[in-house]
Amino acid sequence: MTMPTMKPSKGLPEGVSFWHPATLAVTWFGTGLLPKMPGTWGSLATLPVAWVLAQRFGPYAVAAAAVVAFVIGLWACRVYLARSRTKDPGEIVIDEVAGQLLAVAPAGLDPLAFGLAFVLFRIFDTMKPWPLRNLEQLPGALGVMADDIGAGLYTAIMISLYFLILGKPGVFF
Repeated sequence: MTMPTMKPSKGLPEGVSFWHPATLAVTWFGTGLLPKMPGTWGSLATLPVAWVLAQRFGPYAVAAAAVVAFVIGLWACRVYLARSRTKDPGEIVIDEVAGQLLAVAPAGLDPLAFGLAFVLFRIFDTMKPWPLRNLEQLPGALGVMADDIGAGLYTAIMISLYFLILGKPGVFF
């Protein structure tokens, strides 16, 4: 049985199959191929997964999923970058997935904190405050993934401070 040859609208570099497991992972099942702002689409597509994990298994499961996404992302990015012969193409959004999972982990099921984590993560990921821009300069797949993990960590700290300032019990403390 042969796999369908359908390609999402944005397209992929020559010689890269949409159906390759690395491509499916790095594009978060095609989300990174949506037009305009692929990182935002990748982050948005992560939120329902994070919410279900938090609801069914708790915030530590969301944090664990971030680690799993990071490890899979390292492998998938390495394979995809080699096949596409590119440095950090926009269609790679597994880095946003891993970072967004880390960012929302301390939010638990607080809808306001969850939404705030999305917004803050996108701001940190876009602005790349120190040292995130330096992390982006790391070689290969690590450079693709590291700055988003940093943005997720910055966001997780901010969400924890949000709970602390409001005097609400935090998820991790």
